[in-house]
Amino acid sequence: QVQLVESGGGLVQAGGSLRLSCAASGRTWSSYAMGWFRQAPGKEREFVAAINRSGGNTKYADSVKGRFTISRDNGKNTVYLQMNSLKPEDTAVYYCAADKRITIATMTRTAEYDYWGQGTQVTVSS
Repeated sequence: QVQLVESGGGLVQAGGSLRLSCAASGRTWSSYAMGWFRQAPGKEREFVAAINRSGGNTKYADSVKGRFTISRDNGKNTVYLQMNSLKPEDTAVYYCAADKRITIATMTRTAEYDYWGQGTQVTVSS
């Protein structure tokens, strides 16, 4: 069982930066691939970024490539999402997710993740 708690959301002006953190419980957390997803009002939850167990492989949605960076610190049981050059369209609730079975081929798929955090709001003003 893994519990995930996100933090770091807030209100920022367009062009600004935020760093989201997701703290995980569980002694085998390093066995889990991790993902960040987001959901804007009236829209479906969408993939943002993912990282494999070792941190050696990452994937990004086209909309955030070059602006967002996902990383993990297995010693701190934490995954990060550094968000730069934020745009109003990045406004959403951001969720982190974890799963043991995720592969590089499946890490963009919402339905593949078993564990989810409660979400943190990111609002980007124009």
